[in-house]
Amino acid sequence: MLRGVKAAQELWLGLDTGGTFTDAVLLADGRHVIACAKALTTPWNLALGIAKAIRAVLDLLPIGAGRQDIGLVSVSTTLATNAVVENRFSPVCTVLIGFDDAMVERSGLERPGSGGLVVRVQGGHMATGEESAPLDEAAVTRAVLAHQSCVEAFAVAAHFSVRNPAHELRARALIREQTRKPVTCAHELSSKLDAPRRALTAALNARLTPQIRQLIEALSRVLAEESIDAPLMIVKGDGSLMKAEIALEYPVETILSGPAASVVGAGFLTGLQDFVVSDMGGTTTDIAVVTGGRPVISGEGALVGTWRTMVEAVDVRTSGLGGDSEV
Repeated sequence: MLRGVKAAQELWLGLDTGGTFTDAVLLADGRHVIACAKALTTPWNLALGIAKAIRAVLDLLPIGAGRQDIGLVSVSTTLATNAVVENRFSPVCTVLIGFDDAMVERSGLERPGSGGLVVRVQGGHMATGEESAPLDEAAVTRAVLAHQSCVEAFAVAAHFSVRNPAHELRARALIREQTRKPVTCAHELSSKLDAPRRALTAALNARLTPQIRQLIEALSRVLAEESIDAPLMIVKGDGSLMKAEIALEYPVETILSGPAASVVGAGFLTGLQDFVVSDMGGTTTDIAVVTGGRPVISGEGALVGTWRTMVEAVDVRTSGLGGDSEV
């Protein structure tokens, strides 16, 4: 039985788009769950499953409440996590600037099954921020002209770009002169040293951009059709929220979004301060620890499958074992 909601109370619409189901929940003043609904996720057209879940939960709006009372829409998703675990990516080209053989090998970008194209060009900087070699701009342009027709996005990573991002920024400008496809710069994702892992994170970000864009565009269309005018926020891998516009630029931040939302939600529902969460979905099983009411954050960066990223996220152990994947 639904609780009555005063018209003055603000409603939040929470959504979770997983590999199998899309769930929708309405909360009153961020405290009380007043309605929930579920629909099958439709990967071939995400708007279908999202629309069905949203309309189902809106049909349960209590008397005295309406769409105009929805002040926030937040979305968590396992799309990025599942794509990494299942090694299912959009094709991208990663331009590595000033990388030697050992750095490329440690990045894992050329290992079997990693997918994507890798182009190495001269350039990069030293630890002091001084240029170690001039950027080979002609090589960057050749790479774009050769590969733009077969990839959906580009990633750029330069040696010591956290000390001086000039070569990454110039390479991005050169790429954008030739194509409108998304470009990810590694220095914008992390300020930590470790060029190979930063390159991997940039490549993952580029690979996930088309999928997250599809999700956000589909969701925005449904909200407009339902006359819901509220800020759209995406759950990050550490359990915090970011604007949808930011997620379009940095979709890798949504890795472990679904598990992070599960951990935060478990604490909200139980009121516990110290506990372990095991969340089995259709594709993956995720295990995390909460201490003092806060999820433990990985100090080394999110580990998803065999990929160690530089994304700050909940310390979750993820395996490709879920209800559907086991069957």
